[in-house]
Amino acid sequence: MRLQLSWCLLSRVFVLLALLALPAPGWAAPLVLGVDVLFQKRMDLLANKRIGLLTNASAVDGDLVATLDRFLGDKRLRITQLYAPEHGLGGALPNGASGPSGIDVATLLPLEGLFGKRTSPSPESLARIDVLVFDMQDVGSRTYTYATTLGKVMTAAAAAKVHVIVLDRPNPQGGTRFEGPLRTARYKSLIGWGPLPVTHGMTLGELARFYNGELKLGCQLTVVDMEGWRRDMQWEDTGLYWIPSSPGIPHSLNAHFYVATGMVGGSGANVNEGGGHSMPFELIGAPYLHPKVLAAALTAEQLPGVRFRPMTFRPHKGQFTGRIVHGVQLILVDRKAFWPLRTAIAILTTLQRLYPEEFRVVGEARFGRVWGNDEVLAAVRAGKPWREIEASWQAPLAKFAEQRKKYLVYP
Repeated sequence: MRLQLSWCLLSRVFVLLALLALPAPGWAAPLVLGVDVLFQKRMDLLANKRIGLLTNASAVDGDLVATLDRFLGDKRLRITQLYAPEHGLGGALPNGASGPSGIDVATLLPLEGLFGKRTSPSPESLARIDVLVFDMQDVGSRTYTYATTLGKVMTAAAAAKVHVIVLDRPNPQGGTRFEGPLRTARYKSLIGWGPLPVTHGMTLGELARFYNGELKLGCQLTVVDMEGWRRDMQWEDTGLYWIPSSPGIPHSLNAHFYVATGMVGGSGANVNEGGGHSMPFELIGAPYLHPKVLAAALTAEQLPGVRFRPMTFRPHKGQFTGRIVHGVQLILVDRKAFWPLRTAIAILTTLQRLYPEEFRVVGEARFGRVWGNDEVLAAVRAGKPWREIEASWQAPLAKFAEQRKKYLVYP
């Protein structure tokens, strides 16, 4: 009996030692966010400065403490101005809203919303600060307005001679792939501010360097880089918890699908992309679609990393509010193999081919702003296959790849 107990105990010890010897999941070194690097090593950047903070609820440190709370709770720091992007400080407001400007009731600090009527910091607010700190979680698409807010803030700060500090965060798509046509000058807008393809494969810190160098903004810029992030890391490789970056991106899965379906439903096409549903950006639906037919057609396209299943749903807002719509659910089976914009253009061309009478784009200007040019819509309407349309982007993308090289800082 004693021998059995001893052997049992010894076996458990062996198991424990084996588990301890296993390599930790993910990366070789812990990922440290820009905000944590700032507080650990770079507080000299803020010493004796009047600080403006542009942030929202998506910005937390490695312990899930909000950047705003860390700044307010540190007696060494003097916050004199707050700014909010689209969706507001709390990240709860609908598309196109950042909340009213005035005095923030929670902090009693001046607050400017930078989306809606005002999209750049006012000269009055910039006169109250010496440095503007930018910290938000992006999703890696030029149509996501945080990238636009970054560019407009840098432009205004350069004119006011205010130092901009960007606290860097991961691109949830990773840093190796980028897709789509470059935004043409005609379609510069709040959903396409920089001369970028639809996805750019950069962090916001790298994008800030790109803006400053390529657009000659003349901004006094400091990027507090992350430690431990690699270009091949997607969000799920970081070990970090996803905090909703906006109401439509509650999980990292929605960030992966944002481009794949948002470039369809958000372009003015008469299709719902899951807006007003508990599965935003995971769905494609419209009253005229046939779920099994569409699922079979998209499956036949052999798009990597994604599967399609027939689905019927009822949006409670957005396109077709309150109506039963039919379509497909996208299921991510291999995020490393998934190409979101390839999926988007394949959906558009498939809809055009299957439903030439019912499928339509309401507002060509909207489509142009989203996609960045007029050629994509013309090609879809002409019935060109998605592979041919995708091929037309490759020469400009090759030039962009060379252009962005000098601004990349992560291995």
